[in-house]
Amino acid sequence: MDAAKKIAEAVLYEGYLLYPYRRSAIKNRQRWTFGGVYPRAYSEARGGDDPWTMQTQCLMTGDETSTVEVKVRFLHVTERKVGKKRGENLEFVDELRVGEELYLPWEEATEREISLGPFALGELESPMRADIDIAGGSGEEVLTGTEGEVVGAIVRGWRGLCGTVEMETEPLGGGVFRVTVGIANTTPWMGESRESTLRQTLVSTHTTLTAQGGEFVSLTDPPGELREAAQGCENLKTWPVLVGEEGERSMMLSSPIILYDYPEIAPESPGDLFDGTEIDQLLVLNVLTLTDEEKEEMRASDPRAREVLERCESLSQEELMNLHGAIREFGMLRE
Repeated sequence: MDAAKKIAEAVLYEGYLLYPYRRSAIKNRQRWTFGGVYPRAYSEARGGDDPWTMQTQCLMTGDETSTVEVKVRFLHVTERKVGKKRGENLEFVDELRVGEELYLPWEEATEREISLGPFALGELESPMRADIDIAGGSGEEVLTGTEGEVVGAIVRGWRGLCGTVEMETEPLGGGVFRVTVGIANTTPWMGESRESTLRQTLVSTHTTLTAQGGEFVSLTDPPGELREAAQGCENLKTWPVLVGEEGERSMMLSSPIILYDYPEIAPESPGDLFDGTEIDQLLVLNVLTLTDEEKEEMRASDPRAREVLERCESLSQEELMNLHGAIREFGMLRE
């Protein structure tokens, strides 16, 4: 299960932030590009180019007492503003320096999870539903000077999200069931721009399915007698694969990124770098060659960017050499 969780975490943050991990970098000006489930009205206004639904279909063997549980995870975009204290009020600014620390406004993300089940397969011939109902809100982090005086604040705000997660099964005979999970975003949309609408979007959406008393069937390499049924599964903007230890069939990850069965995190990976299309060694070395000014902006751009920088700077020579290379079969990922 730990291996499956690591893969799901890597999928959740794939593309979250790209080298050079700074707000000013051109490649980071358009973020949140993976696994988006957009408000329905926005999607329909654009002719469906940005989908408001996501669907997973897979096969499971068992009987009516076998159970399946679904967890849908996504990122909820959070706007971060930086305010400088002016009398009793806050004046929002493009940057604020407090002592040696620089603070910048930008966007962050909060992890969200919706659970459904576990339900027996026999219960799921009629759909079961969980609501996505996240209220909008805000929070304030006070910034103090060297003598403890309040000099400003970081204000984080997020919009409400609403929608549904539905699960149902269809018996195909011979102890085989087709499991369907549907995700829909019904958050009201008021005609805003795409950039603004991303704050009402389920970002990096993916689904994990866990079986008890039954097993999932590989859709990548199904057994011959189930090949036709596997080909009949309709997956919309997502691809389900088996995860866990090689040979286990109790968990599937349905990801917006195409993966093979049993993907793994490379053991040499020093941690999350948010870019599975790059080489860890190259990314780490590039981070270490940034100027002091670039590193300062990287720290201030995002808390997770700060973590990347601190981790890269703390690597030993031996750990850096371990990144130099290893030959493996395809299917290996990095955090």
